[in-house]
Amino acid sequence: MIPQADPKAGYLAHKAEIDAAVAKALASGWYILGEEVKGFEAEFARFVGVGHGIGVANGTDALEIALRALGIGPGDKVATVSHTAVATVAAIELVGAVPVLLDVDPERYTMDADELAEVLKREPIKAVIPVHLYGQPAAIDRIVQLCDAAKVPVIEDCSQAHGAMLGNRQVGAFGRIACWSLYPTKNLGAFGDGGIVATDDAALAQRVREIREYGWRDRYISAITGMNTRLDELHAAILRVKLRHLPADNARRRAIAAIYDAELRHIGKPALAAGTTHVYHQYVVRHRHRDGLRQRLKAMGVATNVHYPMPVHLQPAYAGRVALGPRGCKATEALASEILSLPMFPELPDEQARRVVQAIHSCIQLLH
Repeated sequence: MIPQADPKAGYLAHKAEIDAAVAKALASGWYILGEEVKGFEAEFARFVGVGHGIGVANGTDALEIALRALGIGPGDKVATVSHTAVATVAAIELVGAVPVLLDVDPERYTMDADELAEVLKREPIKAVIPVHLYGQPAAIDRIVQLCDAAKVPVIEDCSQAHGAMLGNRQVGAFGRIACWSLYPTKNLGAFGDGGIVATDDAALAQRVREIREYGWRDRYISAITGMNTRLDELHAAILRVKLRHLPADNARRRAIAAIYDAELRHIGKPALAAGTTHVYHQYVVRHRHRDGLRQRLKAMGVATNVHYPMPVHLQPAYAGRVALGPRGCKATEALASEILSLPMFPELPDEQARRVVQAIHSCIQLLH
């Protein structure tokens, strides 16, 4: 079976470096918020091109802290998309805010900036969270322009886009603050949960640091209310190794995507926006017989996944109670029954990528 993702392969590819980093962290005797975390935070901030990085326990906490640091709270409306991991919307509700779920551009599968423009004119939106989905930047330049004009802060959800770029700027360097998940299958993943917040605003970064550890400015003294969401030293040590290899790993993902692109010209997939550098967290195709295609691929030894099978606004926990934008998430609902994520990880051999292509061609012929 060709796996859809393989975090173990990422470990084996850099095993000697990772093992040495783990041994060093264990021998230090300091296991939470120590030198490895400080080192990773600084290195990641430099990688993104901003002044500050703050490690946290997971990506959901990163979004929650970003919202809290910006003063977003009970009753405030926050615009994001319904075609995303549920964590994006869960974080909004964790601070007591009200999600307003927008549709996606049917070509790019990321936030529809035209609908955002409408919503900003008619709703008292307090923050906007665009999601850089599947490794491709959202229309972040236009989104930031719209939000700046409306004096609304942008929180970039970069959890699927470590290293993606628009022009010569990394995603995460456009908004007021940005968040990443460091879950094991991400382009930059720990060997457990992790997350990081980044910003160029020193005062905002300090507030994030305080919130992540009980609101402490001085140890044991809570200046503000906070939470406990700290990045472990072991994960930080591993992430420092993997960050050094991230540009090469992302280049390898693009090489695999090029194989798929060349051989899958007649199957639907997100349009690649001009001037962007896609990092292919997922390689997503679209087919009206998605479920049948997925079953046949499995029978031929090709694992796939669906990111995501049900829009947030239709899930039982949210259906009928979350607000939608004026376009009603029609493109999002159409995508949900047709999208399929193909095998994509840097260690995937070319030969296996070609086997995936051949299997798809065979399956599509049978489905027709």
